[in-house]
Amino acid sequence: MAVESERIASMTGSQQARRGRVIEAALELAEEGGYDAVQMRDVASTASVALGTIYRYFTSKDHLLAACQVEFARAEQRRLELRPTQGDTAADRVVDVLRRATRAQERQPQLTAAMVTAISSPDPAVSGCQREVTAVMAAVLAGPMGDIDPKLKAEITRALSHVWFSALLGWVNGWTNVGAVGQELESAARLLLRDI
Repeated sequence: MAVESERIASMTGSQQARRGRVIEAALELAEEGGYDAVQMRDVASTASVALGTIYRYFTSKDHLLAACQVEFARAEQRRLELRPTQGDTAADRVVDVLRRATRAQERQPQLTAAMVTAISSPDPAVSGCQREVTAVMAAVLAGPMGDIDPKLKAEITRALSHVWFSALLGWVNGWTNVGAVGQELESAARLLLRDI
């Protein structure tokens, strides 16, 4: 399954614009009412497109919301890159990035829950989005680590990505509260980067 960026690159400018309106409409509906509020007819109405148009770009609601997660992650990556990380150690810098990223998710709990639910879907159309979000997370986490062994950096990044996703799933499913996501990530980052 192709990643979303490859699919978007093959579209015309007007197709990309329509797709963008659909993404914005889904984000708006999810932010207001969560996963259940994102109904394809409502998305079509809010985006001012035909229902069939949505299905040209997204095979399911989960695919649409997973694509929203890709856009959200990319936007957060751009915001994080605009402000240099703070901290004297790799652990401090990674924790700084994690705190900023989780604050963005905490400010929009219904949207975050909807996107996490969708990106967790076994829907085959979601797999490209899963890969793309994983790549963005890896880039966000790797930069603040500095010049450490690339293999070790990849292993730490992978472990932190798993903790992040697991903590988000725990919050979305009611096993923990939203504040625990940041705490779990900070604890994991400090443990993994303790001697670096």
